[in-house]
Amino acid sequence: MTDVNADLGTNPLEDTSSDAALAYAEERRENIRTFVRTSPNYYIGMFDKIGASARFTATFNAMAGLFGPVWFGARGLWSWALPFLILEALAFVQIARGLFGDLAADAMARIASIEGTLALRKQQLASAIETNSDKIEVYQRTVESLEANIGGIRDEAAALAAEGPTIAFTGLAILVLVKIAQSLVANWALEARFSEWLSDRTVRSGMPAAQIAFSAVFMVLLIATAMLHYSFPGRFGLLSDFPTDPDIRLVSIDWVEAFFNWTVLNGEALFDAITYFIRLVLDALELVFVSTPWIVIAALIILLTWLTAGVRMAIYSGAFLAYMGLLGFWEKAMTTLALLGTAACLSILIGIPLGMFAARRPRFYAFIQPIMDFMQTMPAFVFMIPVIAFFGTGKPAAVVTTMIFGGTPVVRLTVLGLRGVPESVREAAISFGANKWYLLTKVDLPLASPSIRAGINQTIMLSLAMVVVASLIGAKGLGEDVLEALQYANVGQGILAGFSILFCAMILDRIVQGERK
Repeated sequence: MTDVNADLGTNPLEDTSSDAALAYAEERRENIRTFVRTSPNYYIGMFDKIGASARFTATFNAMAGLFGPVWFGARGLWSWALPFLILEALAFVQIARGLFGDLAADAMARIASIEGTLALRKQQLASAIETNSDKIEVYQRTVESLEANIGGIRDEAAALAAEGPTIAFTGLAILVLVKIAQSLVANWALEARFSEWLSDRTVRSGMPAAQIAFSAVFMVLLIATAMLHYSFPGRFGLLSDFPTDPDIRLVSIDWVEAFFNWTVLNGEALFDAITYFIRLVLDALELVFVSTPWIVIAALIILLTWLTAGVRMAIYSGAFLAYMGLLGFWEKAMTTLALLGTAACLSILIGIPLGMFAARRPRFYAFIQPIMDFMQTMPAFVFMIPVIAFFGTGKPAAVVTTMIFGGTPVVRLTVLGLRGVPESVREAAISFGANKWYLLTKVDLPLASPSIRAGINQTIMLSLAMVVVASLIGAKGLGEDVLEALQYANVGQGILAGFSILFCAMILDRIVQGERK
């Protein structure tokens, strides 16, 4: 019995693959029609051409070039629309300035200012001539100089006014180049968005009328505003100065001061208790670092560095300590370490438990995250003001300021480390009967310890960065030497004290992030 397919010269596998390819092509065309909704046949051809190559394939889209950022915005391609909007705004501003702008406005304003001075000097010259004063020559030279300046500025104004066509032509050239670029990249960018849409149907497709209207109004308003402002400077005050009332700021200042006054009066007991606790820890550390013989402290630091980071780093630590001792910075360095140790220890004691609590409570972490953002981004000189109001000046206030600035990394990285523990490992421990305490101490914390150690390291480093700032409110130590060097332009003292702060940071960093485990 003969095989019919063999007689016909066909292969069943080839028929199946060709049918699958045709089905895939038809499905792709249907998806493109659903995605673009306008001119589907055009985009089917363009997308096929672009998809045939892994490299950038330039195609020409006249509508994208004509409507520019409006087309990109309506298609949801805002990452392309905004850069093109900036470039087109620049081009239109140049065209408007060149055709309609008063390019010599600044020069004429300078001439008007000089003319006022010239009129005054001419009056003084006339008075000096009447009284036969000995300042006649002085006034004459001044008048001649001012008149020469006016003449030079007039020439400059004429030259600026003559540059109008050149500026307009430059803007037109920029606009044409931007339009060409928009036409060439439009289909390529839209095809990339189509690929995203295939895997995520929540990506916006088509050109909704609301998006077209929003994009058009947004682009036209921005470009028109920029053209008016730069083409006619100073003519529209609303575009130059934000509309406000000085009373708004004065009332806000009164409210803030009233709030802090109320807080200081009603929270005195709380602030005194916090100050007392900080003072206890700080005095204990100062007793250890400052009052203990230097040989003991140096030996302990070198030994600790050797145990955590190895022999080489222990030798470096000995050299750093010798540097501080030989240059007379030993006592101030130990005071700095005591101040830093107090702030860092309190930040760690508060930060790690807080991070452990927030790691499994997303809502609580979402609540404290803006607070930590505020603590990290607000300039130190700003939050020093309420700290001084609540705690006064001195070392406790410096510790609180350092904790505010440097306490957030340990919380963030503790949360990051605990959330990064694989769920499969936790589920395996639970399946073997692990309780919550065992799960925390034997699974979560060990696996999260690299991230937690990194948070501790960052807290210590940021606390050291506050050494000089804290000296402004009465903290002693190496920051005081740097501050004095800044005040009296003592370069040598400032550099040497700065290296001492650097060496303290390096020693602490190697101890916390030691190579040995």
